[in-house]
Amino acid sequence: MSNVLTRWLDSDVGYSFRTSPTAIVAAAIAFVCVFCSIFAGWVSPHNPFDLASLELSDARLPPAWQEGGRLTYLLGTDDQGRDILSALIYGARISLVVGIVSVILSVLAGVALGLVAGFKGGWIDTFLMRVCDVMLSFPAILVALLIAGVGRAMLPNVTGPVLVLATIQVATAIITEATLSFLGVGVPPTSPSLGTLIRVGNDYLFSGEWWITIFPGVMLVLIALSVNLLGDWLRDALNPRLR
Repeated sequence: MSNVLTRWLDSDVGYSFRTSPTAIVAAAIAFVCVFCSIFAGWVSPHNPFDLASLELSDARLPPAWQEGGRLTYLLGTDDQGRDILSALIYGARISLVVGIVSVILSVLAGVALGLVAGFKGGWIDTFLMRVCDVMLSFPAILVALLIAGVGRAMLPNVTGPVLVLATIQVATAIITEATLSFLGVGVPPTSPSLGTLIRVGNDYLFSGEWWITIFPGVMLVLIALSVNLLGDWLRDALNPRLR
């Protein structure tokens, strides 16, 4: 395992990563978010899905550093008495699962159809490209999954562009899921999705309970920004013209 990591760090892509502070910071933020999401049961101080442990009397408590806050709820609580920090960790898990799974399905379908179009050509290529044109004509918010064509090149030559597009689409899918949840048509309201937390907190924003919506919004921005920055770095690292 160490030999593989050493060889990767000595490669052109590894050198590009080591010399890019932006990529390192973005990767660190993404790693922390993914790690906390995977091990949410051990990392989070509370389980927001455990309805029996919720106390309505603890609803809308401010962060611990403000007057009336408690160390038990470091970032405060929402309108149901759920710990905001725990809800962020579990909410990030929902957003990441939706984003990654949708992109994996999109990559599998897109690469398979792209290879068929590039290998066969002719009317098959034309038909698939027209289908892609129709799909891309719809706004992203109305489509949970986008299927993108990747041209006529074969698999070894499209690996780089596919990785870059997939990385960027993860951030797009996460924002789309949060937008749908904010509009009330995403995950159930009882699930601590980032979009749901932002929507709930928006109702209390002007009454002083700013933490219910601000912290989920910051978490969403950090996840989307870190993934987008990694996608930008990957695009430059895999561009042979920049080597």
